[in-house]
Amino acid sequence: MNAEQAQQRLGQIEAFRQELKQLQADNVLILEPGQRQQVDDHHRHLLQHFSTTLDIDADERSRQLSLGMRAASLFGALALAASLFFLFHQFWGLFSEVQQVVILLGTTLGTFGLTIWLHGHDRSGYYTKLAALLAFIAFVLNLSLAGQIFNITPSDKALIPWAMLAFLLAYQCNLRLLLAAGLVCVGGYVAARVGAFGGGYWLSVGDRPENFFPSALVLFCMPLVINHERFPGFAALYRVFALLFVFLPVLVLSFWGESSYLALDASAVESLYQYLGFVLAGLGIWLGIRRGWREVSTTCMVFGVLFLYTKLFAWWWESLPKYLFFLALGAIAVLLLVLMQRLRRYSAGGAL
Repeated sequence: MNAEQAQQRLGQIEAFRQELKQLQADNVLILEPGQRQQVDDHHRHLLQHFSTTLDIDADERSRQLSLGMRAASLFGALALAASLFFLFHQFWGLFSEVQQVVILLGTTLGTFGLTIWLHGHDRSGYYTKLAALLAFIAFVLNLSLAGQIFNITPSDKALIPWAMLAFLLAYQCNLRLLLAAGLVCVGGYVAARVGAFGGGYWLSVGDRPENFFPSALVLFCMPLVINHERFPGFAALYRVFALLFVFLPVLVLSFWGESSYLALDASAVESLYQYLGFVLAGLGIWLGIRRGWREVSTTCMVFGVLFLYTKLFAWWWESLPKYLFFLALGAIAVLLLVLMQRLRRYSAGGAL
């Protein structure tokens, strides 16, 4: 059991104690003294084991401090990576090619080794996260500089080793931030390859937003074939990035039809993707509720509302008086509130 799972178990114990106290106050369930003592002893031994072997937050104050520590580790890693970047560029020209290669290899291997060492000694995980992010950024920077040293033409294939290192650190150290970096690399590489197969240059991948649709399909299917029980939140992150690789291109194409592969008029393409965005958002909300994927339903709900309001602005801002425009937005917001309330009742087992 890792620290995150132990933290979830602690939350379950606290909820159980509160509910048991309420049941006793309502005379619904009253445990015998021996049973209550047995439960309390079990929870006490369990929490003692968690506190000695894992760094968990035992109260609300500790949880607030942990949030600040996570933010500090993230900003610290970014600051150290920026310092490393500017340090290289400040003194890079003073070294020979051999020295530059040795420095690059030493930095990459050193930060990676530090991450592995901290993973075995850092119970909190904050220093491990800091070192892992620094190792990844150093590897990206060093690979780019190595390409400049040997005058290698930039290629999308560099995304492959970046993604491999990000996934290695993410799964080894249970770090979702590095998993997100790896997913971005995989999505970018698949989109670049799709664009290259279509005859485009890989750096022009953004000119054809539809190139990201295969990336979305790949990322959405990966949690279905890979077991992530030991990595809480990883499967949800795959699905969220898959949805981002769908909805963001659809949103762009609903305003910029000229960038589509479809042999249609730009206005027809924009209309098609406008309706497609609403359909996909609705299907995603239904699927998320059906499968219990909260991150899917939430992401689709956000993009559904975003699609709606961007389209309302495009359709009505110029044609309606401003007071009437905002009155219409308010009325639609109330209707959305009613719809979401009914969806919540449906997800809880009620009927529409």
